Amino acid sequence: MKIDIDSMSYDELIELNQRIIERLKFLDSVHTHKEMMQFRPGDQVCFEPPGREKQFGTLVKYNKKTVTIITESGQKWNVSPHLLNKVKSVKNKQHKQGKIIDLYKK
Repeated sequence: MKIDIDSMSYDELIELNQRIIERLKFLDSVHTHKEMMQFRPGDQVCFEPPGREKQFGTLVKYNKKTVTIITESGQKWNVSPHLLNKVKSVKNKQHKQGKIIDLYKK
């Protein structure tokens, strides 16, 4: 699709610009929402703020464009979901007898 902007009036160009900006904002919000849905409240996540060490925390809330994270140190951060990574937690499996047996003992 080709639009001949050279033949458009000033008012038409302003209207076209406003429609383009609205469309871009909508597409950004859809993209952000899609990224946000990869995470759930309670997920363990990490992110790396510029000039600081990697932060680990728990996602507690969805916002319009960001998610709220409470870090292990108790800080509250609003972070764009594209900057987050899920942290896989390793849980100790409880054995019924509470013993680990070395099968390869020599």
